[in-house]
Amino acid sequence: MTKNSKITRLNHIALAVDDIDNALNFWQDTLGLSLERVEHVSSQNAQVAFLPVGDSEIELVQPTSAETGLAIYLAKRGPGMHHIALEVDDLDAKLVRLKERGVRLINESPVEAAGGNRAVFIHPESAFGVLVELYEIGEQ
Repeated sequence: MTKNSKITRLNHIALAVDDIDNALNFWQDTLGLSLERVEHVSSQNAQVAFLPVGDSEIELVQPTSAETGLAIYLAKRGPGMHHIALEVDDLDAKLVRLKERGVRLINESPVEAAGGNRAVFIHPESAFGVLVELYEIGEQ
């Protein structure tokens, strides 16, 4: 029997952008959201900006390499919603459960995410057209 892992909250909604500074002009300056931090995530070749909204965040994601999936996504579809991130309490247990159920994954093993956290992406084909990131918060 697989250990159960719970989804604990909506961690963030990620928006693909081709220019973080320009996007911040809208989200921060126009809408008035506060910028928590900007971070380079080398494992994903991306620069990310986090804007807290209640108990969740809006994450602006800009590719730093033209060869990434995000850069290809932007070139094909333009800026906009990219994925939702659901926080889980045990990513390894959730990953076992997904594999048992035949869920198609973008990455078969967790990758390093922003803030040193871990993540697994579920392919949109298995999630009714939505790219879903399962996100586990590391030790703070």
